[in-house]
Amino acid sequence: MKKVLSLLMVAGMLSFFACGPSAEEKAAKEKATQDSIARVQKTADSLKEVAVKDSLDKAAKAKAEADSIAKVEADKKNVKPASKGNAAPAAKPAFNKSGARK
Repeated sequence: MKKVLSLLMVAGMLSFFACGPSAEEKAAKEKATQDSIARVQKTADSLKEVAVKDSLDKAAKAKAEADSIAKVEADKKNVKPASKGNAAPAAKPAFNKSGARK
């Protein structure tokens, strides 16, 4: 009796392993894998685009800042101090204190 039961158990295990996934199940699993890969690739591409855009924005901001600093420094070099003795008199306002024209 033990031999018959062990023979039935072995036969049952063999039939269980022999009934692997069908072609449809294999195709569905492969499609799910490909979809997952495509989704990850799309996410990586979008992250790359964002990183490139951020990098370009930072570079443009740094260039604008450097240009501003260079302009200020150039303006400092080109400004001549006004001499105190040769200063032109201030222009008189065209209106009197009450706001009427002179």
